[in-house]
Amino acid sequence: MQKGRGRTSRIRRRKLLRCSVSRGGTGRGLMSRTALPVRTAPGAFGMHAQFCCFVLEFRMFLKTLKCLKHIVGQMIISVPESCLLTTDTVIRSYLGAYITKWKPPPSPLLALCTFLVSEKHAGDRSPWKPYLDTLPEAYTCPVCLEPEVVNLLPRPLITKAREQRSCVGEFYTSSRDFFSSLQPLFSEAVESIFTYSALLWAWCTVNTRAVYLSHRRHGCLSTEPDTCALAPFLDLLNHSPDIQVKAAFNEETHCYEIRAASRCRKHEEVFICYGPHDNHRLLLEYGFVSPRNPHACVYVSRDILVKYLPSTDKQMSKKIAILKDHGFLENLTFGWDGPSWRLLTALKLLCLEAGEFTCWKKVLLGEIISDTNEKASLDITRKICSYFIEESNAVLQKVSHMKDEEVALTNQLTLVETLWAEELKILQASATILGSLQTGLA
Repeated sequence: MQKGRGRTSRIRRRKLLRCSVSRGGTGRGLMSRTALPVRTAPGAFGMHAQFCCFVLEFRMFLKTLKCLKHIVGQMIISVPESCLLTTDTVIRSYLGAYITKWKPPPSPLLALCTFLVSEKHAGDRSPWKPYLDTLPEAYTCPVCLEPEVVNLLPRPLITKAREQRSCVGEFYTSSRDFFSSLQPLFSEAVESIFTYSALLWAWCTVNTRAVYLSHRRHGCLSTEPDTCALAPFLDLLNHSPDIQVKAAFNEETHCYEIRAASRCRKHEEVFICYGPHDNHRLLLEYGFVSPRNPHACVYVSRDILVKYLPSTDKQMSKKIAILKDHGFLENLTFGWDGPSWRLLTALKLLCLEAGEFTCWKKVLLGEIISDTNEKASLDITRKICSYFIEESNAVLQKVSHMKDEEVALTNQLTLVETLWAEELKILQASATILGSLQTGLA
């Protein structure tokens, strides 16, 4: 028998691992098996709360959850309500009195962010340290990216990234007076604790990791929706678009539960699906890009939509107005299966000749007007697709050069590079499909 493989050794390892988890140990290589409930420190995730994870193995140094056995259609994780970090947690804490007396009432988001910053500042003194140690030190949402990196994103995403940055900036500015009211709680100046970067970290933590959980409204908080809860260890489950799970709060057990609907093999990482999101949404809200994402697409903006249309078309303004009135100027995309029906329909309407213009309603209903219109719209679609392919290649080349020159931005640039590489694959697939469609009309 090999050394360390006997029954006594296994029992000794289980005891050591359970102790390591309860102490919140974070040594490199720590592997926490939670096949047995883990008792947390009093006050951390609720007094003597039990966190149950029956079939998973937590690898701290990888911050992932892996299967201990084959699973399908069964519970994979159950987090008791007492282990969830919610506004209830915050109001019961030392911050409660300050939140209650502050006017106007703080938002639920501000309450959660303030608690996260305060507890992180407490370091080893925080009963939430075991959970805080599992959180990223920095995030890769566009709001966290350097401006020169943001400018490399696809145009629709640049706009949203700037809106996100503005939103967080206003959130910080409007919260500074509330932070100042917390000075009696700290020996250091609150300005050195509740900095913009600290609040940004907390905002990203809530935005990227919170699960939906409806709460009773607290009178001391604003009327904004209070639906966020941070679930320790549950938020280590990474995203895969192909996975099916059932996730919800169980009112009978008072636990937030995740059940597997898809099969997961032993020793494989366990994934969940955050939703049918394209890569723009995943990057904006979660800070990552999903390769071969079936929901990924390339968005066509209004200025690109009309880029290759004749400027002499006297009915163009009317056509644009019709598309706008009927919602056909949004969500025009290229996908893995080619140009979307909405994109083709919009271009068919824009390509209507003067004598066909009265048929615009039929176009929106999906009817074919003429072979000439079909060929013209496909030709414009192919030109738009080619334009995007050229743009993607140009940006990828620029990113490659920047990675050589801006070593400090390598991780951020690699993220942008992955996004453009995925969009290029989608466009190349669309170009092939468009070629087949045009051949069929020849």
